[in-house]
Amino acid sequence: MAGVVAGLRTVGSCAASAELRWNQIRLFSSWLSKWFPRKKPVIAQKKPIKVFLKAGKTYKWCVCGRSKNQPYCDGSHFFQRTGLFPLRFKVEEDRSAFLCSCKATLKPPYCDGTHKNERIQNAQEGSPL
Repeated sequence: MAGVVAGLRTVGSCAASAELRWNQIRLFSSWLSKWFPRKKPVIAQKKPIKVFLKAGKTYKWCVCGRSKNQPYCDGSHFFQRTGLFPLRFKVEEDRSAFLCSCKATLKPPYCDGTHKNERIQNAQEGSPL
C-alpha cells in the first residue's frame, strides 16, 4: 500500500508529519523525564565568582548548583539525577567575568545582580530556587 508507512497513513500535508515528530518527541521526553526527573537548581553561593576566560575555549557552566567545582560543571547533575544539564559557552576574547553562582541570573552564565535580591539573600546555600 502506497499510503501506509510502518502502520501509519501518510497524508499529503506537512501537518501530519509535524504531528508525528511532535508525538515522537513527547514520547521520548516522557521516557527521559521518568529516568531524569527535572529538579530545581540550588543556590551554590550568594555571590558571583570572578574567573578569567580564555578565547576559543569551551566552558561548561553548572546550571544545577550541585557541582563541587563552581561555577563549572563536574557532572553532579547526572549522578544526582537532576534532569538539568550544563550550559556550554565560549568567549571570543580573553577576559575576566563574574559567573553566577546563585543560579537565578537572567543572563546565564553571567551574573546580573539577582543574588542581591531579598529572596536569594534570605535563602540558605544549597536550597532550591
